Amino acid sequence: MRADARRNYERLLAEARSAFAAHGTDASLEDVARRAGVGIGTLYRHFPNRHALLSAVFEDAVGDLLTRSRELLGAPEPCAALVTWLRETVTHASEYRGLARALLSVSSDTTSALSRCSDPIREAGKALLLRAQEAGRVRPDVTIGDLLQLTHAIALAAEESPADPDLADRLLNLTLRGLEAP
Repeated sequence: MRADARRNYERLLAEARSAFAAHGTDASLEDVARRAGVGIGTLYRHFPNRHALLSAVFEDAVGDLLTRSRELLGAPEPCAALVTWLRETVTHASEYRGLARALLSVSSDTTSALSRCSDPIREAGKALLLRAQEAGRVRPDVTIGDLLQLTHAIALAAEESPADPDLADRLLNLTLRGLEAP
């Protein structure tokens, strides 16, 4: 990438992060481009659609979740490691208003640019889940797809109920009780 194109790319990412933090993931892309000092065409050359921009913005957070999953693979209690990671996943999905909804919308869409973020997360979570299942702590019929759908739905529910800051944790606890092996 040319130096000027790289600068435009970095400015677009910085402005998108700021806009998503202030206005949610539905923030105006035209506003993002204007604040970055470029035209909307430049934004679309770098990011062909909103999901591509979301994916680029959230790559750092995804990297953190992947690093955390590798750390937790060595934890002495496999089920506790999975629960810790799921809590951190809910926190990640709650980072920007609208992110949980976007993640839910691409859970089965492998063509979306956001799947570039969700595929590695799915693999990381699958390893933690398998370890907890092999330890006999989680039912064998639970899939990582189910868990990620639940965590995104919990994050979305919490986003819709800002007056109840403990809702996500309560819902996650209720969900986790249903995961335990008999």
